[in-house]
Amino acid sequence: MIERDFVNRKKKEFQIQEYIKNSLRGAGVSDSKIQRTPLGEKIVITASRPGLIIGGGGSNIKKLTAELKRKFDLDNPQIEINEIKNQGLVAAIVAERIATALEKYGTMRFKGVGHKAMSDALNAGAKGIEILISGKIPSARARTWRFYQGYIKKCGHAAVTIVDTAYEVANLKSGVVGVKVSIMPPNVKLPDHIELRVPEVEELPEKESKKVEEEIIEKVKEEKKEKKEETSKVENKKDEN
Repeated sequence: MIERDFVNRKKKEFQIQEYIKNSLRGAGVSDSKIQRTPLGEKIVITASRPGLIIGGGGSNIKKLTAELKRKFDLDNPQIEINEIKNQGLVAAIVAERIATALEKYGTMRFKGVGHKAMSDALNAGAKGIEILISGKIPSARARTWRFYQGYIKKCGHAAVTIVDTAYEVANLKSGVVGVKVSIMPPNVKLPDHIELRVPEVEELPEKESKKVEEEIIEKVKEEKKEKKEETSKVENKKDEN
């Protein structure tokens, strides 16, 4: 029974997330999390355009709260909205922009759309990006177009935990077009990263450095003088013999 309740709860959370994503299309929703509190369910929505979610006088967010309460039988849903600052590094936002541009301009400008999204992500600081556009583009035969630049992990633990991946669908007259975006975020340490540490050398003040140089010169002079005295003694002994 515990396993069944867990599965049903996760299924319900997934349905709520899909409903939020579909109902707020155009608001740049990248993620939504559901937290259970003693007062009810707290839904945290991360989006690039929070103004569209709130609406004039909070009309849109009130409508969304009522719909979630009615459709998913929530007790007291409370919606919190977080704004995305660097939108070019979020794969969900980039994928949604590409899908929206394809629906707006059609398939003839898909290369320009892909290259612009790629350059925006790299200008935002991404280490690498890969965009896959699959469907009947631009001909009647389906194929996959790949846009990539920079460095990105394709397999292993880093590809699952570090790389941000998102999927989106564009509904065109010619059929459905799938969009997949993978972004390698900046300032991440990979498992195979090697960093060489250079030992720090303390710089002495000018007076101390001059004293050290003078001491070294005096020591060298004394050593030379001692060597000369030793050689002269050896030569004198040879002459006496």
